[in-house]
Amino acid sequence: MIFEGNNKIRRKIFQTVDQLTDDEFNRTPSNGGWSPKQILEHLALMEAYIASKISEELKNPKSPKAFKKIILRSGSLLVKGELPMQTRPTTTYKTILEIKEELHHSRIYLLDIYDGSCKDQLREKSFQHPNLGYIPLHQWFQVVGLYENCHLKQLRKTINDLRINGYSLKPSENSPTQ
Repeated sequence: MIFEGNNKIRRKIFQTVDQLTDDEFNRTPSNGGWSPKQILEHLALMEAYIASKISEELKNPKSPKAFKKIILRSGSLLVKGELPMQTRPTTTYKTILEIKEELHHSRIYLLDIYDGSCKDQLREKSFQHPNLGYIPLHQWFQVVGLYENCHLKQLRKTINDLRINGYSLKPSENSPTQ
């Protein structure tokens, strides 16, 4: 199944944050960067963004055809620079459960797009990745999992930084404990 790898990575992400309290989940490292909550919120927003782009291109009669790309283990999936506005995480305090629900909804949205699409159109149409150029729509489902895997590494590093520098943690702006 096309989503087997994505689901495996998602389970690893959930296992990684299950060891945190909601306050730890919302803390940003003292050296900067995103909190674990922001990383997962970004993943939910990015998955929904990709699903919406696939949906748009399926309806676009002028969607360009693209050749299949070699995207496996591509470091190019994490784009440094400006993220689309729709994928930027907030500083709003959220529980782990709330973010898991957001990730669940974004996955259902992506699955609905896949299940409701013509598989020939998924191979014939594309949209542009900032680093890799035009990618056929059918490959974007795999990109989601690879992208989450890249962020899983970031998540683990962030949690490790929070634990190592625990004494210098700063709570999120909107933490209810402030």
